[in-house]
Amino acid sequence: MKIANIAFLLFSILTFGACQTPNTDNVKQASENAQPVKVAATAEGLEKAYFASGCFWCVEAIYESVKGVKESISGYSGGHTENPTYESSNTGRTGHAEAVEIIYDPEVVSFATLVDVYFGSQDVSQVNGQGPDRGSQYRSIVFYQNEEQKKIIEEKVEKINKAIAPQKVAAEIKPFQKFWLGEDYHQDFEKRHPDHGYIRAVSIPRLKRFQAKFPHLIKEDAKH
Repeated sequence: MKIANIAFLLFSILTFGACQTPNTDNVKQASENAQPVKVAATAEGLEKAYFASGCFWCVEAIYESVKGVKESISGYSGGHTENPTYESSNTGRTGHAEAVEIIYDPEVVSFATLVDVYFGSQDVSQVNGQGPDRGSQYRSIVFYQNEEQKKIIEEKVEKINKAIAPQKVAAEIKPFQKFWLGEDYHQDFEKRHPDHGYIRAVSIPRLKRFQAKFPHLIKEDAKH
């Protein structure tokens, strides 16, 4: 990596922090008045999956670039409190992690492939965070909704653990309970704010690294 790029990365992270909204009056006002996104009922034949892997801005963009994924929605899951918000989850006291709801066509992309995308787009051994995003609200969790999904996840974790020993996969494997929709201003954040410092320094490079590893899974109109 060139020195100029390293300097830009450090400047962006120090200036904008980890996975935080832009420092503008308009976005602050949106944050104060934000309402959960209303999502239309999925069409017949579509299914849902849930993952947490650091900043949801990054994870949402990664999954939306995958063939067969119809929608990726940012929110919160894995905790013990009702109606979590961005501000409350950032305290680390809600138990929730930033998560995404993936609406996908199982005829095009399988749950097993979505799990491959999950582990293939993160530092699997990083505990309580991804990259510059640190804290339990950024921890990795892969959620299962039935025993078949649990088995798929466990088998993939076992394989990865053998490959990276003595390190181990840090992601929690948890039964899915509830997904809380994130505030409107978080949805499609990377797409709507391509020049935001964090997006340029962290999110887009993470997306490009993933796409380079899985070119066969990427939608034509989503290639960077």
